[in-house]
Amino acid sequence: MADPHELTALEQWQALQRREISPCELTEHYLARIEKFNPTLGAFVTVTADAARARARFVEEQIPRTVPLWGLPFADKDLNQRAGVHAGFGSRLFADYVPDRSDDLVQALDDAGGVSLGKTNTPEFGLASYTESLASPPARTPWNLALGAGGSSGGAAVAVAARLLPFAPGSDGGGSIRIPAAACGLVGLKPSRGRVPAASGIDKLAGLSVGGPLARTVADAALLLDAMIAPRDSHPNHYYALRAPDDQTPLLAAAVRGEGRFQLGVMTTSAWDNDYSIEIAPEAQEALDLAVAGFAALHHGLEETALVPDPSYGPAFRTIWQAGAASIPAETEADIALLEPLTQWLLARGRNLSARNLGEALAALTAFERSFIQQLSKFDAVLTPAMALTPRPVGWYDAHDAEANFAQQVQYTPFTSMINVSGLPAIVLPVHQTENGLPMGVQLIGRPGGEATLLALGAQLERRIRWQERIPPEPASTY
Repeated sequence: MADPHELTALEQWQALQRREISPCELTEHYLARIEKFNPTLGAFVTVTADAARARARFVEEQIPRTVPLWGLPFADKDLNQRAGVHAGFGSRLFADYVPDRSDDLVQALDDAGGVSLGKTNTPEFGLASYTESLASPPARTPWNLALGAGGSSGGAAVAVAARLLPFAPGSDGGGSIRIPAAACGLVGLKPSRGRVPAASGIDKLAGLSVGGPLARTVADAALLLDAMIAPRDSHPNHYYALRAPDDQTPLLAAAVRGEGRFQLGVMTTSAWDNDYSIEIAPEAQEALDLAVAGFAALHHGLEETALVPDPSYGPAFRTIWQAGAASIPAETEADIALLEPLTQWLLARGRNLSARNLGEALAALTAFERSFIQQLSKFDAVLTPAMALTPRPVGWYDAHDAEANFAQQVQYTPFTSMINVSGLPAIVLPVHQTENGLPMGVQLIGRPGGEATLLALGAQLERRIRWQERIPPEPASTY
């Protein structure tokens, strides 16, 4: 057998089922790679080696092999709490916090038979689209260590791209799965609002943030997403997921089969076009052109489309982003001083908002959601660039001018947040590699509950382009 990290997650699961490798052996393999490469990459902020070994033994001896992720390693994003493990939320404010309970998503992946190896790097409270906090070293894309991994699931993306994990869960409130997937050459899937019971978004302000997978292949993303959706013995009331009552087909089936012909829109406009100057880099356009050509060769229908301008979107989204920071538990001047400038700006603006401000913003985004879905309703999926620019250098974002920082984030990621507002599913596919060896992706936006279509389309393009065969260079053990 090849080295385990050279296999896809699905192939590793099959090797576990055939007893060619054990959960304990697979865990040790990945712990060794993390120890060697993580200091350079900044993927993990906490490695729970002893707990992982104990968990692998428990899975091997006590958990039925029939559970979805039996023996497969993963890691918790450091926005999720695991009982007894430091949860820093990317912030110096939580330097000493150790929760006594686990979040639902953490428990769901445990119920699925996974083995957590630790906590992955994230920006402060997941508020930024880049993973460069003051609490930990930056997360660097393994394709070029001078460049950032994106955020907020930056550490998770680095770990998967560098083969420190088979796959990883992330969360996405404005692009936080898809942005690092694009920067690290991965498949990243943001599910529909309500699709993942333990991270549905329904309980979040404006329904923005949902949980989803980061993986090297479309099938691996589906494997992890199925495990997130699966009914759980530990929480029998969490059986709800957004799918038709008679549709219990695993999403992995759609990803493996990769069947169907669909009508696709092609779009380069975004909801931010009224507020900022959005320029699409040649490399981003090349990725989009490559995907269009690939889908055309596969005999899908393709039609250019564009959004109707909506000047209410930008101010409303900014208001919700600020309101979301208002509840950060920083009550004293000393607490606030521990926060980063961008977070301080968001917190101050959020706490100065009135109920009227918030109500008007929520109403505007609800109207945008209805309009956005209606405008795209003639298509089975809509294709856009994943990012407008190539992966950004570490230190590129303005650390002191919050307005300039926010503008930079929008100009890099104009195509992501509108999907969170609309509650739709979207998948990033790493279709292109530039002359400099950098990954560039495209995004497919689906209909409500349309993950199976996105996975089928992704599988078809993956078979044609074979991006899973691209491997980033192994970094030196120190940077």
